[in-house]
Amino acid sequence: MNNTVELIGYYGGDITHSLSAWTSTSRDLTDDKRNKIPKLLKMLAEGSDGNEHGTPFEKSSIHFLVKTDIASHIHIIKHRIAVSVNAESARYKEIKEDEYYVPTDWPVDWARILDDYTRQGMKLYHECVKSLENDFNFDRKRAKESARYFRPYNTQITSDVMFNFRSFMHFYKLRGKPSAQLEIRQIAERMMTLVKDTEAFTYSLEAFGIT
Repeated sequence: MNNTVELIGYYGGDITHSLSAWTSTSRDLTDDKRNKIPKLLKMLAEGSDGNEHGTPFEKSSIHFLVKTDIASHIHIIKHRIAVSVNAESARYKEIKEDEYYVPTDWPVDWARILDDYTRQGMKLYHECVKSLENDFNFDRKRAKESARYFRPYNTQITSDVMFNFRSFMHFYKLRGKPSAQLEIRQIAERMMTLVKDTEAFTYSLEAFGIT
């Protein structure tokens, strides 16, 4: 099945970033200050005054639920600065839902071979858990955590992923570019679409060159 992304929620946005920057002077949000938000955020993102001012963009958070193949999940967890990730684990439970991903751009013959290979691996996984526990007296935890070696790299798992805005832009800059792996690029693009749709981060995105 296809990888999926859901926006669970978010906190903050353009105003939060701006007020954070104005803390050193005055956080009073006047009409005049509201009109200055686009220019302020652009200056903060670009460092156009000659200084780096990234910390105000850390004051918001964006929270996703992602179902993705393990290979793409690894791309996500490599971004460990200001990114919080909790994921479904075959170590703590026997995963009954045998969900997996087959690349959408593969030739039919190779897609069919991968599908058959994956189904066989899933079948062996369940058989191994049962056999290790019942026939060889493994405790259930060890049976589950070692039998998962039969689950292939295209196994899909569900992850709870939260970025602050600054870390999200770092993730998108790397994983949303054309040279990124197709699957993680699709996830990054879907995340960006959902963030745009909130309309809470419009000027912050524009400040980073995203329209």
